[in-house]
Amino acid sequence: MKGIPRACACWRIGSNRNGYGGELAIEYTVQAGNTLSEIAAQNNLSETGFVVKESDQPCTYGIRWFTPVDEIDLCGHCTFGSAYILFRFFEPGETVIHFNALMCGYHLIVEKQGETLTMVFPATPPVPYQYADYMGDALGAVPSEVWKTDRDLLMVFDSDRTVAELTPDFQKIKAFPVGLSCYVPARSSDPAFDIVARAFWPKIHVNEDPVCGSMHTTLMPFWQERLQKDRIVSRNLSSRGGTVICQRAGDRVKLSGQGKLYLTGHILTDEEP
Repeated sequence: MKGIPRACACWRIGSNRNGYGGELAIEYTVQAGNTLSEIAAQNNLSETGFVVKESDQPCTYGIRWFTPVDEIDLCGHCTFGSAYILFRFFEPGETVIHFNALMCGYHLIVEKQGETLTMVFPATPPVPYQYADYMGDALGAVPSEVWKTDRDLLMVFDSDRTVAELTPDFQKIKAFPVGLSCYVPARSSDPAFDIVARAFWPKIHVNEDPVCGSMHTTLMPFWQERLQKDRIVSRNLSSRGGTVICQRAGDRVKLSGQGKLYLTGHILTDEEP
């Protein structure tokens, strides 16, 4: 097998500069799942997104997401980055791209208006959950509330400073009996933002996601009710940082941001050591 056609981007969600936000690689390929997993492991980024054109529909692609160790059912910044690459190199002039997600069965939409891309994802509202001592022990601080979706834990804090200063024990989070990931939001004291948040994923070998898009499918319905706002600006407080603009649209959430191309290249899978 020769080199795989590839568009590879280190992409920064919520920023059009190359200094902030999420990081990923985008592969444009048709390969077996094992090969995709091996490429993601070699990339060693938080997630790697893979897309392939579905020939029976215009501007429609299958999409899969892999961490360095496993496939994941939904990834926001990989979807954003995939759409950025497709709009720029494969679908110039188009304003809407459709993605069919293999693992979760979602139909996802990304819209382009000027330099801004908007993802349309299903909302995943959380339900209340019981606090346990192991949670505060792992995070180094006790949340004021705990909530849960089918997949993730949401631990709400009263202070954005507390969220910013958390130094979690990732091995302890990895041992949580529930929750694939752990989201930690708070109201923002900075008037430029409504909320702040961080996302921890040590169970899939991503200690902290630089900017987590799928987290906002939970944060938006949760904070919409608290703040009585249909539009919320979220600041991700990872070391790289990023801003996500969230809007509620019925049972969907719209997540908007801007990106910038960092790198293009090719992967060679047939090279001998």
